[in-house]
Amino acid sequence: MREILFYRTGSNKCPVEDFLDTLSDREVKKVLWVLKLIKELERLPKQYFKKLVNSDDIWEIRIQLGTNTYRLLGFIHKSNLVILTNGFTKKSQKTPKTEIKLAEKRKKEYFRRN
Repeated sequence: MREILFYRTGSNKCPVEDFLDTLSDREVKKVLWVLKLIKELERLPKQYFKKLVNSDDIWEIRIQLGTNTYRLLGFIHKSNLVILTNGFTKKSQKTPKTEIKLAEKRKKEYFRRN
């Protein structure tokens, strides 16, 4: 079983919570359902959880609701702890490099502080 934590900035802001606040109740319900799968399932389909290539071990949580696509990025710490760093609505085929770089930056900050 995995544990999921949301990254907090040095000023105690939570970017993932801020992202979730922009979504409708229905969208948040779907995100939470996918997070529950990630916590509870030993083997996850790539449809929901996938390591991004050409990144510093950044993982992508993938949520699809109708025609909308949402992503949460983060990293794995101590094999069973998933730290989510940022979330966004995906508008193109590729994950934006700016979002990946942001996740990598926050990962470095997390390890520097912990």
